Amino acid sequence: MANIKFVKEDQEVIAADGANLREKALQNGVDIYTFRGKMMNCGGYGQCGTCIVEIVEGVDNLSPRTPVETRKLKKKPDSYRLACQALVNGPVSVKTKP
Repeated sequence: MANIKFVKEDQEVIAADGANLREKALQNGVDIYTFRGKMMNCGGYGQCGTCIVEIVEGVDNLSPRTPVETRKLKKKPDSYRLACQALVNGPVSVKTKP
């Protein structure tokens, strides 16, 4: 089991290993999108890049960056991930809308 702590929202969510970060956030009422992202997100396919989150702790407990993430986040710090592409395999702390 993996604990996902959403820092800004002061909310902790328990997820099964391999759970998708975006899906767990949305299932638990955590808003990961800016206004533009709410209007134009791709539904979790990694195409729009609007579900960017910052991993504050536990970056090693996520799946490796996908080729899509590498392209979309090439000018962002290594701690930034697309929530739709990140699978959680252990405890992580996440900052939404960095």
